[in-house]
Amino acid sequence: MSRPTEQAVAGPRLDLYRPIHKALRVAMFDTLRRLGAMDVDDPEELEGSLGQAEQLLALLAGHLKHENDFLHTAIEARRPCSAQRSADEHRDHLESIGTLTDELAALRQAPAAERARLAHRLYQHLGLFVAENLEHMQFEETQNNAALWALYSDAELAALHGRLSASIEPRELMQALGWMAHALNAAELAGLFHGMRAKAPPEAFDAALAAARARLDDTRWARLARSLGLAPVPGLAA
Repeated sequence: MSRPTEQAVAGPRLDLYRPIHKALRVAMFDTLRRLGAMDVDDPEELEGSLGQAEQLLALLAGHLKHENDFLHTAIEARRPCSAQRSADEHRDHLESIGTLTDELAALRQAPAAERARLAHRLYQHLGLFVAENLEHMQFEETQNNAALWALYSDAELAALHGRLSASIEPRELMQALGWMAHALNAAELAGLFHGMRAKAPPEAFDAALAAARARLDDTRWARLARSLGLAPVPGLAA
């Protein structure tokens, strides 16, 4: 395991990596847990677990594209070759996503006698992929953030984030927001939705809030609702 890097430290600067990376970590951990625990002889459980794995791989592939198109491009524009390591690792990750997708399809189509073996293979290989992603995200959150903070003001980073967010398809955005609801702490989640309410159309904000509500327990939902000046339970005072 490589040593942690400390060039970027938590502070007041706008961090474009933290919310989505926290969400992806939770999504990967939960999917890995689910694959490890699934009963391959239960068709409903098998399909539900494989469906979640498919969604995870699609979410990760989309995330790689967003970083390539926006964050890497921004770094390279002002410091050429500085995002090369991340770009190279992204190509490797896309190959891994293709392999995992093929293994997932093979498990779905396998006869009953082969399912347990193929399920364990998929579980092991997804675990390795998760491990690679953890180290990769740590590098981005330190090295790439340090570059972005050195090269761009927070106003420029906010504008960049706005363009990136606008490029995301609604379905992918709702999936990411659902995992963020699980992953972000109370202050981060409140900040996310305060920013969204200030910028997004009301119907988009309401849809995002509903996606978060579906993932939050009553305590976390009450904290978020009160931070937004909303009643945790309709009809009650905020």
